[in-house]
Amino acid sequence: MPPPERAATLMPHPHPTGDIPTFTSNLAKTIAQPCTVNVDSPQTDLFGRPLRDLRISVTDRCNLRCTYCMPREVFGPDHAFLPRSLILSYEEIARLTSIFVRLGTQKIRLTGGEPLLRKDLPNLVAQLAQQHPSTDLALTTNGILLHQEAARLHQAGLRRITVSLDALNPETFRRMSDSHGNPSDVLQGIHTAAVLGFSPVKINTVVRKSINENEILPIALRFNQPNFHVRFIEYMDVGNSNGWRLDEVVSAQRILEILQPLNLVPIPAAYPGEVATHYRTPTGAVIGVISSVTRPFCSNCTRARLTSDGRLFTCLFGNNSIDLRSPLRSGYSDEALAELIATTWNARSDRYSEQRFQADPNQPKPEMSVLGG
Repeated sequence: MPPPERAATLMPHPHPTGDIPTFTSNLAKTIAQPCTVNVDSPQTDLFGRPLRDLRISVTDRCNLRCTYCMPREVFGPDHAFLPRSLILSYEEIARLTSIFVRLGTQKIRLTGGEPLLRKDLPNLVAQLAQQHPSTDLALTTNGILLHQEAARLHQAGLRRITVSLDALNPETFRRMSDSHGNPSDVLQGIHTAAVLGFSPVKINTVVRKSINENEILPIALRFNQPNFHVRFIEYMDVGNSNGWRLDEVVSAQRILEILQPLNLVPIPAAYPGEVATHYRTPTGAVIGVISSVTRPFCSNCTRARLTSDGRLFTCLFGNNSIDLRSPLRSGYSDEALAELIATTWNARSDRYSEQRFQADPNQPKPEMSVLGG
């Protein structure tokens, strides 16, 4: 039996309508025509950025209410989460993933909400690992349920995992997550993952001024070991519900100043489009800083995002999406779906972080819990 909190979180709710602008390209209406795009080669957008990374949200639900992601005043007891009928099945996710790989995707990351709330997630992991053994498969979790799920995930073929941990101090952890959770649960999950052989185990920390700024150095010191990569993330204006303000951002420069006692040495990017700037400590640990606000990296962004209800977003801050679930369920061929995805990516010109301060602050944006970060 799942714990009571988990069971309660998974209760169905009415489907929300009109919360995020969604459109289906006219191409979807005429996609039965012969392909005009080479769907057997890597795709690039208008700035030459390849379709290298795919983030797949498997659920819009979460067992925390982090203030920067799912603030409780918006995502409260009456919030309408997606009904199960609108969420992609594992078979549908696997089919779309195969099409993305065909178009050049090399990295797949499963996200949520909190992905470990999705029943039998290791079944999806096993299917993707078997179908795409040379593809980099990873998962991001808040870690609350990781201790009890890590072994099944590892057995299914998952080898890389990222855990969100915003504080070691219980009071600060509860303030950041707006929950009764305890960092000891997350730490237990991290330890279990490390023992099982997940390598590296990545730790993501969103830093918010005057709330968890003083957690930066303790977290870095706690995981100052070769098998861990810690990444500190500037607080971003994802979605419209978190009340983001620029003066609450702790800049990458300030984060590095706090980390000076670790004697960090810069290391080169592992691949084009890597979002974090990485450093190595004398003990062999890796520390990264993700600076979407103060040092935008849109020019190298290679990420597409698939929501749990089958919408394709080409930007974390994008206010438009392409519906893939409808053509998927109405009998479209793989060729037709591939052309729809390829044509969408070919027309991509997103670079929100480079234009953040010229953009309309009231423009609708999808919530982080929908896109999985």
